[in-house]
Amino acid sequence: MKLLIIDDDEGFRSALARACERRGCTVAVAADRASALGLALEFEPDAAVVDLRLADASGLALLPELLAIRPALRMLMLTGFSSIATAVDAVKRGAVNYLAKPASVEDILSALRVGNAPEETAADRHVDVPALSVDRLAWEHIQRVLLEEDGNVSSTARRLGMHRRTLQRRLSKRPVAN
Repeated sequence: MKLLIIDDDEGFRSALARACERRGCTVAVAADRASALGLALEFEPDAAVVDLRLADASGLALLPELLAIRPALRMLMLTGFSSIATAVDAVKRGAVNYLAKPASVEDILSALRVGNAPEETAADRHVDVPALSVDRLAWEHIQRVLLEEDGNVSSTARRLGMHRRTLQRRLSKRPVAN
C-alpha cells in the first residue's frame, strides 16, 4: 500500500512512517496542506492518514481537496481531539474511518483496509457504542455547535450561553473520557 501521512507533529509523523514501512507500506509524509496536495499528485497514494488539526489548515477541509486529486483515495482522519460531530463531518467529507490518538499502527492500517472485501458492507460491521458520561455529552454538544458555527469560538460561546474565554479553556483541554 502507498500511504501518505499528513501530520504537523514531526515526531509522530516520523514514528508512524517508520512503523508503516516496517509493515510493508511505501510511505510519503507531509506537514502541511500544500505539500500534502503536491504529494497526492506526485506520489499517487492508495491511502492517507490525515490529522484533524494541521498548523496551516483543517484536516477536514483537506479531505475533499485530496479526493478531487485522487478520487479512489482511502482516507483516515486521526485526531487527539475526537468528537462525534467531527467524526460525522469527516465521513461526510470522504474519510473511510476516524480514529482518536493514541492509536496503534495496527489499528490505523486496519481502519484503512476496512471494507476492502466486496462482500462486506457497513451493515455487516457491528459497532458497540458505549454509554457516554454527562461530561462527555457536554463535550460532544460543544463540538457539534462549534462545527455548525464553522469553528467560530465567539458565536459558539454566544449560542451556548457561556463566556468566550471559558469556552476557549474547555476547548484547549483534552476531551473527557466516556
